[in-house]
Amino acid sequence: MASSDAIQVCSLPLPPMQYVNQYTDEMIRRGRAPRPPPPIQDTYHMFGNAFNTEDSIIRPLESQGIKRLYPLHFDRKRELKKLNLSLLANFLDLLDLLVNCPDSSKRAEKIEDLSLLFIHIHHLLNEFRPHQARETLRVMMELQKRQRIETASRFQRHLDKVMEILQQAVQNLPEPMEVDSKHNIETELFMNHEKSGNEESNDDPCNMLDRIMCNIVDNM
Repeated sequence: MASSDAIQVCSLPLPPMQYVNQYTDEMIRRGRAPRPPPPIQDTYHMFGNAFNTEDSIIRPLESQGIKRLYPLHFDRKRELKKLNLSLLANFLDLLDLLVNCPDSSKRAEKIEDLSLLFIHIHHLLNEFRPHQARETLRVMMELQKRQRIETASRFQRHLDKVMEILQQAVQNLPEPMEVDSKHNIETELFMNHEKSGNEESNDDPCNMLDRIMCNIVDNM
């Protein structure tokens, strides 16, 4: 009963960090991990703004009701520099109005101009986000590739070291004892005796075998 209650509690909506902290290997193994959030349908709100799931990630300025200050085809680096200069010039104009004519109606116009410039700069920087994401992914994959290559190199070095140790161990193995030439001679006599015993009859064959064994024992 307690486990089912815990599962029901975990299935409730949670703040992002609390959700991450509860989604652990132990919670998954015990079946008490929070359920994944349902997929977003149609529209959602983020930072106080409404977004549609079918819209592009970087929405154009016209779709947000904002006047575009630069052409459709442009150099982003150059336009950012121009926007920064315009931002600085309008800021200095605003300071001049605040010093000389603080009650002037142009103050609100300069504030709106500054806000529009900030929106354009923010929009241009956001258009670099997909490129930044691709570059970040590329760097991560290169790092993983480098780590795997280094791991494979270390494994190969350990394997070569093990093979070298095994080769040295095989080379240091004691050689088998060399059989004495006398033993070889006696063994050949014994084998020849067995062959000759099939062809010729001997009155006392045990004498020859006893003599061979005695010679072997004497030579030890």
